[in-house]
Amino acid sequence: MELLKSIRIKTGTVILRRRASDSRRKTVFGNFSAVKTIGIVWNSANSEDFKTLAAFHQQMTERNIEVHVIGYYDGKNLPDRYTAIRYLTCIRKHEVNMFYIPISNDARDFMNKKFDVLIDINFEKIFPLSYITVMSKALFKAGLFEQENPLAPFDLMMEIKKPAAVDNYLKQIIQYLEMINA
Repeated sequence: MELLKSIRIKTGTVILRRRASDSRRKTVFGNFSAVKTIGIVWNSANSEDFKTLAAFHQQMTERNIEVHVIGYYDGKNLPDRYTAIRYLTCIRKHEVNMFYIPISNDARDFMNKKFDVLIDINFEKIFPLSYITVMSKALFKAGLFEQENPLAPFDLMMEIKKPAAVDNYLKQIIQYLEMINA
């Protein structure tokens, strides 16, 4: 079963490489004070990080920044705390194809939205989330530094000791974005 899953993910990676090379994205970032929208890609299996994301959403809302979070949940039923929250969308197993490529309208809408900043919190490198990050039309992408990932689409990469704490990671991303003044 794991062999079949591995083959399907490798096939999905080949498809992603081809699609990523066909798409062009222009990186645009002036300074953080001009940011109006932030997209976050997150592994929803880490439910303890939800409080951190809710607090981050509140902080950004106070700064008049709209935040949208898309997560991937591998389980059958979403936890109650993930439902009925406007800024959070979770895709599940039945919303990816056999190569683990997201096929839901929510994933497509998220990838097509031109967020001012996209923050990748996919520390475990779940393939459907990696696909969304690579194919996103966000103007600026931030994520963890990965030496072995040739598809890393990030304009800003953070190198953080593992296991990375989401709250510390988000603080550092915002801190560095605030330092950029192009």
